[in-house]
Amino acid sequence: MTSTTGTPPQRTADPEPAGRSWQGVRALLVRLHFYAGVFVAPFLLIAAVTGLLYTVAPQLDQVLYGDKLTVEQVGEQPRPLSEQIAAARGAHPEGALAEVVTPASAEDTTRVVLSLPELGEKQRTVFVDPYTAEVKGELTTWFGSTPVTTWLDDLHRNLHLGETGRLYSEIAASWMWVIVAGGLVLWIGRARGQRAKSARGVLLPDGTARGVRRTRSWHAATGVWLALGLFFLSATGLTWSHYAGERFGQVLDAAKGHAPELDTLLPGAEPPAEAGGDEHAGHGGHGAAEEAPQADPADFDKALATARQAGLGGTVTLTPPADTASAWVVAQSDNVWPVHYDRVAVDPAKGEVTSHTRWADYPVLAKLTKLGVQGHMGVLFGVLNQIVLALIAIGLILITFWGYRMWWQRRPTREDRSAALGKAPARGTWRLLPLPVLVLGIPAVAALGWALPLLGITLAVFLVVDVAVGVVRRNRTA
Repeated sequence: MTSTTGTPPQRTADPEPAGRSWQGVRALLVRLHFYAGVFVAPFLLIAAVTGLLYTVAPQLDQVLYGDKLTVEQVGEQPRPLSEQIAAARGAHPEGALAEVVTPASAEDTTRVVLSLPELGEKQRTVFVDPYTAEVKGELTTWFGSTPVTTWLDDLHRNLHLGETGRLYSEIAASWMWVIVAGGLVLWIGRARGQRAKSARGVLLPDGTARGVRRTRSWHAATGVWLALGLFFLSATGLTWSHYAGERFGQVLDAAKGHAPELDTLLPGAEPPAEAGGDEHAGHGGHGAAEEAPQADPADFDKALATARQAGLGGTVTLTPPADTASAWVVAQSDNVWPVHYDRVAVDPAKGEVTSHTRWADYPVLAKLTKLGVQGHMGVLFGVLNQIVLALIAIGLILITFWGYRMWWQRRPTREDRSAALGKAPARGTWRLLPLPVLVLGIPAVAALGWALPLLGITLAVFLVVDVAVGVVRRNRTA
C-alpha cells in the first residue's frame, strides 16, 4: 500500500504519551508509511504505468511483427536446419552466426541469430519459415526480444536513461515491501476492534463511509488484495537490480544456490589460458585454444539430433563453440509452465553428449529465482500471467492516487486554518518505542541497509533531513 496513513488530522496534534509503549510502534509505522508513501509513490507510479505497458508486449509483437514471427501455413515436416540457415545466410551474409533458436510452436518461425560488431550487445535475427526455408524478414533484437519489447523493457527498467535510470526502479522495489507491510499492519490493527466485522473490515471497503474515511477504506482494502502480488514483484525485481542484486548474488554464493554450470570443455582438450596469465603460456600446448571457424550449417543438424536423443524436447537454442576446445551448447528455452531448462554440451564430430545439466538438479534458490523472473516478466503462465500483472499494475496506480487524495482531504478546511495538504504525523516517535524494539530494531535496520543499499541510503538521507528540520524549528521557536 502506498502513500498516506489515513490517520485523522487531529491525532497529529495530540500530546505525546509520557512514556514508552507499544503504541509507539504504531506511531512510528504511521510516520514511516506516510513519508515513504509521499516520496516513493511517484517511483511506484512510474513502475506501475511502465509495467502495465510491458504486459501487452507479446500482443504488440504479433501486431507489428506477426509476418516475421509466424508462418503463413503450417507444413507437415520442417526442413533441416542446414537448409534454413543457408537461406538466412544467403539473404544476410554479414556478421557471424551466433545461435539458432528452433520454433516454440508449429506456427512459429526459426530464428537465425547473427552477431555484428556495430550492433554491440544486440543481434540481427533472421526469421525463416521452417517448412519452406523462406526468409520472412529480419529484426534487430536484444537477447531474443523484438525492438518494441526491448523499448518497453528499457522504459520499465531505466526510463531509457541507462544505469542512472535503473536507480528509480531499484528504489521503488526496495521500498515497496516496506510500504505494503506497514500499511497492512496499520489497517489490520485498526480493524481488530470491530470484532464481528473484522474480516469484512479488512478485505472490503466501507461503503457507508464518506470523505477521507471512504478513500482510506478503498486505499487499504485494495492494498490488502494486492499485497501478495506486490511482495512478489518487489522481491523478484530486486534479484536483478544493480546494488541489491549484487547482494543477492553474494547470498547465492554463500548458500551455493546458483544454477549448475555446464562443462563445455571437450574431452581431452586443454582449457584456454586466462587473460593476463603467463606470457609464455602458449608454449607446450597449454595456450589458449584457437578461435573456432565459422560453424558448418550441417553441424547444427547433428547437434540438434544428439540433443533430441538426450531428451531435450520443445524449443531449443543451439550455440556453436567459440573455440576449438569447446563443445556446442544446446539449451531448452521453454519459459511457460511447466518450464524446461535442461542443457547439454555436444561434440557433433562424435555425435555424443559430453556434459548435461538438468532442471531437476537446480538448487531450490536457483529454481525460485528463475521462475520468479519469468513470472515478473509475464511469461510463466502465459496470458493469465499477463492479466494478473496488469490488474496489479492498475491496482497500484489506484491506491497511489487514493493515498495522495487522502493527504489532500485531510487538509484543514476552516477559514482560520488554510493549507493545501494535511498535516504530517508528529516527529519524535522513536522516543516512544519500547526498549526491546529499539535494541532489536537498530541492527535489523542496519542489516536491511546492507541487503538493500538504496533503501538504506534513502532512509539515512531522510533521517538527516528530518533531524535538520527539527533543529531549525527548535531554533525558530527559541
